[in-house]
Amino acid sequence: MSAYEETLAWLSGLEVASGWDLKLERMREALARRGHPEARWPALHVAGTNGKGSTAAMLDAILTAADYRTGLYTSPHLVDFTERIRIGGRTIPRETVVALVAELRADLGAAGITLTHFEFATLVAFEWFARVGIDVGVIEVGLGGRLDATNVVRPAATAITSIGIDHVEYLGDDVGTIAGEKAGILKPGVPLALGPVPPEAETVILARARDVGAPAARVGVDGTIAERPDGLAFHGPGDVAWDGLRLALPGRFQHDNAAVALLLLAFVRSRFPCPLDAIRRGLATVRWPGRCAVVGSDPLVVLDGAHNPAGVAALVRELPALVGRRPLDLVFAAMADKNWAAMLAALLPLVRRVIVTRVGRRGAAPDDLARAVGGRVPVEAIDDARAALGAALSRVGRSRAVLVTGSLFLVGEAYAALARAGVTGALFEPWQPPRSDGTEAGA
Repeated sequence: MSAYEETLAWLSGLEVASGWDLKLERMREALARRGHPEARWPALHVAGTNGKGSTAAMLDAILTAADYRTGLYTSPHLVDFTERIRIGGRTIPRETVVALVAELRADLGAAGITLTHFEFATLVAFEWFARVGIDVGVIEVGLGGRLDATNVVRPAATAITSIGIDHVEYLGDDVGTIAGEKAGILKPGVPLALGPVPPEAETVILARARDVGAPAARVGVDGTIAERPDGLAFHGPGDVAWDGLRLALPGRFQHDNAAVALLLLAFVRSRFPCPLDAIRRGLATVRWPGRCAVVGSDPLVVLDGAHNPAGVAALVRELPALVGRRPLDLVFAAMADKNWAAMLAALLPLVRRVIVTRVGRRGAAPDDLARAVGGRVPVEAIDDARAALGAALSRVGRSRAVLVTGSLFLVGEAYAALARAGVTGALFEPWQPPRSDGTEAGA
């Protein structure tokens, strides 16, 4: 194995050993040991059941277009670990991952500090951002909020994009309890941009905001987005009016995510002013693979990382516009702890046949998924995800379509398979140090 592959194998071992263990003590101890790299740049902290990654990507794209050196930390990755950690839209170099992991592993080991996989990845991101010297970091919460490893940043503003039922074993099984966990990222005096959430969740979040003294603004009340002939128009607090906005990400649900991003930027416009031209360019060029992504046309292939019932419901609303009248085959996999029965129930009326498969060590068994189809359409269980994707693509005619969904890990497998076949290229380019004239590579 290469040094990079060995590094990833070691990081994967942390996931197997510890999984998700939601505490902040280890992360705080590690950051103190490292001299608090998270304190060397301000953050925009984004939580939510769905939409937080897309919202973070929009913030990153706009701030980068406005010439801020912007760090972006998201999870999970689709194809390569480096996708999680970016500056200016470009990924952390593999050799930097190798060197940083080795350094941190030795230093934390000497201090007897053991981190989970997500904690270690978060520390790598924070260290790299501090060393490069970013102006602002856009940080996506990994799971929940209150006890998430990212909840150590010093935010200039926070956002909660949506609230739904997911990760019940960690966050609770009702929207009020889950909202309380997400609202754990709120800080005194730090403004919150709140997306459309159920009334029960809104009550919990706004009560938390009042308790901690966090100014809160709501999409649909304090900030609105509307379609106009020349594009989207956003109106926010303080007479903010940004129009002529065109969004590169497909799906009407992305309008709400854009509204959250713009509402947050309205809050911080005195600290991070973004000209209208930068807002327009950022939204028009933002990239967030794996969400209503159409790749290939013969056959048409749609990749979408929806991994809970709410995400699948949003996908179902978009499918007619994406595939038209084409007969649709489904490749589906999900984590065992997800409500995959409800996800399948929403998708089956739209498809003519299904291949179910498995991804990851936590993946649901294909035979269980096949039984849930219940004979409503023809179904085949193929345990190996690559083989399942290959089978689906080989059986579909040029006038038909394939939908790959249920798990971001499955979507990642699809991107990797399509890249090997020459259908798609690399999702992102690696970051390079600034040129001698101070400009960023790719600028």
